Amino acid sequence: MQQYRPNSFRILPPVVKNLLIINTLVFLATIALRKYNIDLINMFGLHYPGASNFRIYQFFTYMFLHGGWMHILFNMFALWMFGNVVENVWGGKKFLIFYLLTGLGSAVVYLIWIHFTLSPNLNTLNQIISHPTVAAVEDYFGKYGFRIGEINPLITQHDISLFNQNMNLLSQGQANPDIMQQIVTFLSNYKIEMLNQMVVIGASGAIFGLLLAFGMMFPNSIIYLYFAIPIKAKWFVIGYGLLELFSGLNNRPGDNVAHFAHVGGMLVGLAIIFYWKKHGKFFGPEI
Repeated sequence: MQQYRPNSFRILPPVVKNLLIINTLVFLATIALRKYNIDLINMFGLHYPGASNFRIYQFFTYMFLHGGWMHILFNMFALWMFGNVVENVWGGKKFLIFYLLTGLGSAVVYLIWIHFTLSPNLNTLNQIISHPTVAAVEDYFGKYGFRIGEINPLITQHDISLFNQNMNLLSQGQANPDIMQQIVTFLSNYKIEMLNQMVVIGASGAIFGLLLAFGMMFPNSIIYLYFAIPIKAKWFVIGYGLLELFSGLNNRPGDNVAHFAHVGGMLVGLAIIFYWKKHGKFFGPEI
């Protein structure tokens, strides 16, 4: 494999340094503004395109938001660890293009996966809203549940109690247009809030793209897993990618990690690298 040595090596090259600063400042602003009921994650995190809170710019802004200290610390450590080497080889312009494209691509892959996994639920709910029946509603919530803990406070316990009362009346044959309209209204609000709860944030997709780039540049470099276990970069990348794919397909309840965003970052990164290698632009700053 061709090897490229940059003319100079900086411990903290400019793009990595500025990404670290921007992500940290946005994270601190997210915490500070919560005190004033300003939710940056809801505003700038990436929502499902069918949600009322979805905005097109969220495809870009989501990758600068993080949900907690461990989330941002892990991502920024990986950005510093792998981004330093990659930027010193590629140069700032090429590095930034790769970082942003893998972040954008990971979001697209994740939303495609969410669309196919959500479609059965959403199609059933839309059908019930259009043609509500007691049996259909009872079957839906028996299968999917209310997910009360995940629903926006706009749908209150009072709303759910009223819904249950109306369902009891319907099951006793006491249906009337007013009760049916209240149920349809509840289900419509439930759909809105369910979709708005599906938000993805974080630089992880772009970070996984950088991890892949590092592994392809320096496949035999040693990475210390848990700071103790030596493993070659190529095996670390392959193993981590397969783990994320398995975790995404397994879809364990309560797992709030966007595994397919990680897989998407690697896939898009792989496509970009293959394109650059085909045109002789993988090593070096030229693009």
